[in-house]
Amino acid sequence: MPADPQELLEAAERVMRRAHVPYSRFPVGAALLGGAGAIHVGANVENAAYPQSQCAEASAIGAMVAAGETRIAAVAVVAERVEHCPPCGGCRQRLAEFAAPDTPVYLGRPGAVPRVTTVGELLPLAFSADALPGGGAGAE
Repeated sequence: MPADPQELLEAAERVMRRAHVPYSRFPVGAALLGGAGAIHVGANVENAAYPQSQCAEASAIGAMVAAGETRIAAVAVVAERVEHCPPCGGCRQRLAEFAAPDTPVYLGRPGAVPRVTTVGELLPLAFSADALPGGGAGAE
């Protein structure tokens, strides 16, 4: 597992440059450190039907799951137009699905000191699979 959050911030910034944001012009990149040590990235992808757009964090989670991982060990989020870009509410819930409350979240730009928080600080009292019948073991 990389000990340096700068590696995650750099990966998030690289993928941010590939964001598809013709409407908002607000590119965002996210990098997730999977439980097995791989880095998974995603950029926001907009659509003319705004509700159909996808956030960078959701894109990165999709890439992580497609790679066969289901645990997030660390998160980095970079945006072009703001110094610290926290995940939106929906992405906070998405991150909570795959990360522990104490999972670090790095917000900022490569080369600068990031703002560090945790998934639990971003989304206290997150809804979890434990609230579902059978503890979220999955319906057959």
